[in-house]
Amino acid sequence: MSDVLRGQRDTLSPAAWLDKLAGMRPYKTLPAVRLAMALAGSLLIAGCQSAPARPATASTVDTTAQPAGTHVVATADSAAAPTAPHEAEQPFAAAEVAATEPEPLEDEGDFWEALREELALPDYSDQPRVQAFIAWHQCNPDFLQRVTARGEPYLHLIKEEVEARGMPAELVLLPIVESAFVPFAYSHGRASGIWQFIPATGRHFGLRQDWWYDGRRDILASTRAALDYLDRLHRQFDGDWLLALAAYNTGAGNVRKAIRRNLKLGKPTDFWHLDLPKETRFYVPKLLAVAEIVRNPDLYGIELWPVADQPYLVKVDTGGQIDLALAADLAGISLEDLYQLNPGFNRWATSPRGPHYLLLPIENATRFSERIQQLPAEERVTWVRHRIRSGETLSHIAKCYHTTVAILREVNNLHGSTIRAGHHLLVPTSSRPLDRYTLSEQQRRQRLLSKAHGDRRIEYRVRRGDTLWDIARAHHVSVNRLAKWNGMAPGDPLKPGRTLVIWKSAHSATTAAPLRVSAALPVGKPRTIRYTVRKGDSLYRIASRFRVSVADIRRWNRIREDGLLRPGQRLTLHIDITRTDS
Repeated sequence: MSDVLRGQRDTLSPAAWLDKLAGMRPYKTLPAVRLAMALAGSLLIAGCQSAPARPATASTVDTTAQPAGTHVVATADSAAAPTAPHEAEQPFAAAEVAATEPEPLEDEGDFWEALREELALPDYSDQPRVQAFIAWHQCNPDFLQRVTARGEPYLHLIKEEVEARGMPAELVLLPIVESAFVPFAYSHGRASGIWQFIPATGRHFGLRQDWWYDGRRDILASTRAALDYLDRLHRQFDGDWLLALAAYNTGAGNVRKAIRRNLKLGKPTDFWHLDLPKETRFYVPKLLAVAEIVRNPDLYGIELWPVADQPYLVKVDTGGQIDLALAADLAGISLEDLYQLNPGFNRWATSPRGPHYLLLPIENATRFSERIQQLPAEERVTWVRHRIRSGETLSHIAKCYHTTVAILREVNNLHGSTIRAGHHLLVPTSSRPLDRYTLSEQQRRQRLLSKAHGDRRIEYRVRRGDTLWDIARAHHVSVNRLAKWNGMAPGDPLKPGRTLVIWKSAHSATTAAPLRVSAALPVGKPRTIRYTVRKGDSLYRIASRFRVSVADIRRWNRIREDGLLRPGQRLTLHIDITRTDS
């Protein structure tokens, strides 16, 4: 750092210093950095020069911490309790691991040295935005150790996939920015896994998502899909990797729109000159900053977590569906470790539809393969023969066994929902109590719902026509908080019958606005209007806006209890114009 910059750093506030480094107006993108600096006060500079703490090995990583790399929040799709700030509130994920000494590499080779030789993107370390994030790492020197300790089992696998395609090695580091290598990461935008695929994009690139399995979290499948996507974007943008990375974050359409805008204004169309969303303007520099530090760790005083340049994982065929607890026993590893290496599996077993493979440590693969060959097919999954009692339905039986109606139909070759008392159904069940499968989707969600976020817990059962916005407004909480408490993204669909947890603090309002209004026609100055239903509208939202009851709207427009609203539909409303919300 130059003497001039060092002098400015000593005279400016920490936040202003970072903004000075970034060469831009103080965006509201780094408040977490500012907060940390403000708390550190005059000790900040000394803290930036302190030696980094050493994190645990990958097997001791605290998987409960959540990243903030791409709006990641603690949800049913995440491993756990603590939540991290929104990505705009923190430049990198602040995930924690236990502090312990790493093991020496002996003669296994240095992963970082090998990766360093394959870094292929130009040197952008003089770009102000890149410098700002390098400065952030210098003030948080243990961050890369924590994250790469967590990602250590996956790093060599990703590197092999990148090398096989002849792509720049910088892409190996992209999950650091996307998810901080938290395999169960889930974002406000419904993105999941270490590569943060949203549902539609994941399906487009072949990542199946169902009750048993979510390919967006499958380490191998999602890595291949992400590289397929990046390769396509690279070709779309004429070989410009920075534009391809920006498009991976914000969408190719947004990048093309920014390029057209600059062409019209006669401005350059490279990444650094495009008017892109704030998140994207910082997304690419984050990756470039990490790559620059990997290239020159000693220059920046940052010690990288030692990773051996050897494969850690191998793909092992299972031959069909298998109980994950049984698979862990066959491999000689813990059930938690098996889930961490195979986070795509949602339940207590692999999916009957596949994929029929597991990623296992190389040292455990031979043992697993030998033992599974000796395992009788009928012992792979535990089956219960259920005798149907009078009054039972498929839905009731599925709920009792923590499964789905679709699975009962498939297993028992049923074409409808009709069942008869006295007949029998085969039901697949777990070999251990469900709470032993601690990283299954159900157990992750259960831990999340049980974590206190206030003084009083309220349970609300979703009814037909409810939206998250309606329920949040009725209980005087934000949509984002309500979603976070219930392991959801704000855009996730709500199914009638689902129970939501709502937390109230002692000083908050003690009563909630009713979700079903039974008031009579408003008095005052009645007026009849025609209202066009918009996307996201619900009967409750419209009723709240015009201060009428849901029942009245149904009556005025002859809408049945199970009737649905459609965008563009015209409603007749009789309102009091002195009482409506603008």
